[in-house]
Parts: sequence; C-alpha cells; structure tokens
Amino acid sequence: MQPCRLVAQALACRRGDRLLLRGVDFALEPGAALHLSGPNGIGKSSLLRILAGLMRPFAGAVIAEGAIGLCDDHLPLDGHRPLAHALAFWRRLDGAGAARADFGLDDLGDVPVRFLSTGQRKRAALALLAHSAVPIWLLDEPLNGLDRHWVGVAQAVIASHCASGGIAVIASHQPLDLPGLAVLALAEHCP
Repeated sequence: MQPCRLVAQALACRRGDRLLLRGVDFALEPGAALHLSGPNGIGKSSLLRILAGLMRPFAGAVIAEGAIGLCDDHLPLDGHRPLAHALAFWRRLDGAGAARADFGLDDLGDVPVRFLSTGQRKRAALALLAHSAVPIWLLDEPLNGLDRHWVGVAQAVIASHCASGGIAVIASHQPLDLPGLAVLALAEHCP
C-alpha cells in the first residue's frame, strides 16, 4: 500500500448562512480508523466532502498524503449498464488488481445498476473502493441498507484495509466494531 496520512487542522464547515462545524482537528497515520459521530445534519457528510477535496472548508486546512476514495450515496456506475460491465469499467480505469473482497455480486452481474436494491448498491460501492489501490477511504454511512451478514463483511474489509496500512474515516449513525477505532463526536465542534 502506498504511504498515506490525513490531517485536519482547525476545519470549519459552513453551508449557506449556517456554520455547521468549527475547530475540527485530527491527524491519521497508516492503520488508523476514525468514526465521525453525531446526529443528522451536523455536518458528517460535508466534512467527508471537505476531506475528499470536493468542498472547500470555511476555515482551516486538510493535508492529505496518498490517494483518497469516497464511498457515499452517489454510486458512480452507469445505471443502464449491467453491474458486471459497470464495475469492470472502473476497475480498468483505476488499474485495480485482483479482488481483495467478496461482496456477493457475482449473481447480479447481468442486472442493470438502476435495478439494484439499496443494499446491493452499497455492496457495489464498497466493492469498487475495496478493489482500488486507494489508501485513504472516506465512507459515508457504509453500513446503511446492509443485512447483518454484509455488515460483518463490510467491517472486516475496512479492518483489513487499515491493518494493511490504509486509513478509514467513517461517518455513521450505526455502531462500528473495528480494532483501534477512534471516535470524533462532532457535536463538540458545533457553534
């Protein structure tokens, strides 16, 4: 895995006229997992978008060393293509190697992406990320829509990613069972 590091320095997030967060600080080294917790609307997803470079912070800075992958509700797959073709496109583009995780998608290969259930779409998104060589994973509600079995698989894949030197930042309302997981309660950073 390529070297990685993710640092947030005095980050503040503003949406419209509303300041959501301020003073968010952390430094993550290889192997780290961070759980962003807090109620709906507090800014967890916005913070992930700032970390991914998709939104500018209102204040503060992000220092990222290593490629970043974001897994959220915006599945980057062509809805009209069969799942196997859509996944193969991204694997070719990302230069992904052999599968590092099995998310049970083989039986769905001929199903157009637009017909996948919420849980199937989430598994496809996680499979995409797990098959990339990206060392920093930003995961927005990665367990939503998954049954108990797939929750266990997803957490095992995240734990394995961190154990091999990756970083995971996870925004979730659900409890997470990951070794060495740190928790950042975003309610402490609300104005």
